Amino acid sequence: MKNESGHETHILSAERQTDNPFLNMYHLTFKDRAGKDGNYYFCTRNDDADLKIRTHDRKPDGICIYAVTKEPSPRLVLVHEYRFPIDDYIFSLPAGLIDPGETPGEAAAREMEEETGLTFTEYTGGEAFCRGSFFLAPGFSDEPGCAVFGTVSGTPSGKDNESSEFIEIHLADKKEVRRILSEERTSVRTAFLMWNYLNSSAEAPFRFLDCREDT
Repeated sequence: MKNESGHETHILSAERQTDNPFLNMYHLTFKDRAGKDGNYYFCTRNDDADLKIRTHDRKPDGICIYAVTKEPSPRLVLVHEYRFPIDDYIFSLPAGLIDPGETPGEAAAREMEEETGLTFTEYTGGEAFCRGSFFLAPGFSDEPGCAVFGTVSGTPSGKDNESSEFIEIHLADKKEVRRILSEERTSVRTAFLMWNYLNSSAEAPFRFLDCREDT
């Protein structure tokens, strides 16, 4: 049997296991290559009708924000945030969910203001696929996200953070980014983009988005 994307589906049934406000667990049954029934579990932020196993779309649920300051030597905006699943602080890019009716750029501006107090201006140059939607952890979640790029201005402030958020704002230069990569906890997507920051120049901070082939 084919799914909506034209590929063979192995799923026989999908049953919701939990009833939480923001994240829920699903139990799947499937047919393995030997013809036997199997069980699989995944978590999702989506309602039943919007599960990716039903829609097969790539519309991003959330964004991460790669933003640098407007300075002669641009610094990278990072947050050092406490995350409950690891019971520790971790360095990451500012991020958040896209509200209904928002574009990723609009969500980035809102999230940057809420998390850091900084004003975000989106950069839309370079290859469009760099801002495309990519799945974050398809082994256990159907959540896709995208990166938004741009610059920030203003003074960092955490005054709009919710009481459940424990966030420290960092404007990191290249020396500090190297230290963080060597010594601190980071998310993998943050690490990948931090590597690009280390290879960027003050004159062309988003040059890596051009993805030019060597000639």
